[in-house]
Amino acid sequence: MDCFLVASRVAFYQAVDGELDPQPLLDHALALGKTCCLPVMTEDSTAPLKFAPIAADTTLQPNAFGILEPPAVDLMAAATLDLVLVPLVGFDSGCVRLGMGKGFYDRAFHFKLTQPDQPPFLLGLAHDCQRVERLTSQAWDVGLDAVVSGEKTYRP
Repeated sequence: MDCFLVASRVAFYQAVDGELDPQPLLDHALALGKTCCLPVMTEDSTAPLKFAPIAADTTLQPNAFGILEPPAVDLMAAATLDLVLVPLVGFDSGCVRLGMGKGFYDRAFHFKLTQPDQPPFLLGLAHDCQRVERLTSQAWDVGLDAVVSGEKTYRP
């Protein structure tokens, strides 16, 4: 996708609970010389996610939820990224996303509610079986710019 090809700062995630694993794409992005990041939770779990750069040999440690993350060094704000690969539990064809329910991504990208064209591009990665007919969006839910599944690319 063009959004990946032109991006220089890309955020990935560590797959848990059956989420689509972006590791092969992360490896490819590192080989291309892109700045690759993973989300890092701060001690204040209500604060927006920040993103830490990683390399192929970065040692990851489990956070409070058991999700591996890099050391909280040289943290980047969400608005400084070009592309963010977003995990999801479910989605609909309008790119409404259902996450794990803690609101971490919605808080990190809340600025996109009023500035939807501002970077980063939010790309959901999904299994085809995660698509549902329709999800109800709440006022604080940040929609995705696109969702890619094995079958199709969805755009709002």
